[in-house]
Amino acid sequence: MKNFGNILWGIVLIIIGLIVGGNALGITNIDIFFDGWWTLFIIIPCFIGLFKEREKTGNIIGILIGIALLLCCQDILNFDMIWKLAFPLILIIIGISFIFKDTFDYKLSKEIKKLNEKKVNSDEYCATFSGQNLKFDGEKFTGTNLTAVFGGIKCDLKNAIIENDVVINCSSIFGGIEIYVPDNIKVKIKSSSIFGGVDEKKKKIVENNGGYTIYINATCIFGGVDIK
Repeated sequence: MKNFGNILWGIVLIIIGLIVGGNALGITNIDIFFDGWWTLFIIIPCFIGLFKEREKTGNIIGILIGIALLLCCQDILNFDMIWKLAFPLILIIIGISFIFKDTFDYKLSKEIKKLNEKKVNSDEYCATFSGQNLKFDGEKFTGTNLTAVFGGIKCDLKNAIIENDVVINCSSIFGGIEIYVPDNIKVKIKSSSIFGGVDEKKKKIVENNGGYTIYINATCIFGGVDIK
C-alpha cells in the first residue's frame, strides 16, 4: 500500500504540473487558487494516508474536516454550524472505529486475549514525563506492558530469549515507544489510535524461529509505537 500512496502523490503532482503548464501556455484556464484551495493541503495528505498508514481514523477525520472547510469557503455550508457539530462528529467517528476494530480483527484480538490470560507476573514499565531504556539481553522474555505518557520507552529485544508467542501491551499517550525485535521473529499488530499509530519498520520475514510471534497490542492517543 505504501507504493500505491507514492503513486497517488505522483499523480497529484503531475496533474498540478499539467494545469500550471497549460495555463502558462494559454492552453487551459483553470484557476487552482479557488476559494478554499488551501483545504487541499488537508484533504489530499489524509486521503493518501488511508492507503499508506495502518490506522485510518485520524485520516478519515482529517478528510471530513477538510471537505467541511472547503464547503464553507464555497458558501455551501455555514461555518458556525460546522464548528458546533465538529466535536460531536469526531467523537462519533472515534467511537465507531473502536467498536468495529475488534470485529474486523476478531482472530487477532482472540489470540491476544488468550496470551494475556496466560501471562503470569508480567513486568510493567511506565514512563511519565521521563524515559526508560529496557534491554533483555540473554533474558527469557514472556511479554510485558509498556505505558508512555508524555515520555518515551525503548524496549530492546534483539538478544532476548523468546520461546513462545508473546504479547506486548502498549499505551502511548503524547509519548513514544520503540520496540526492537529479533530479525527471525514475526510481528503482528493490533492498534487503536487517535491521531497516532504504529509504524512497523522491521523487514518482513517469510520464516521465523519455531513459528514464534510477538503480538503488539497498542493504544495510541497523540502518540506512536515504532517496531524496528
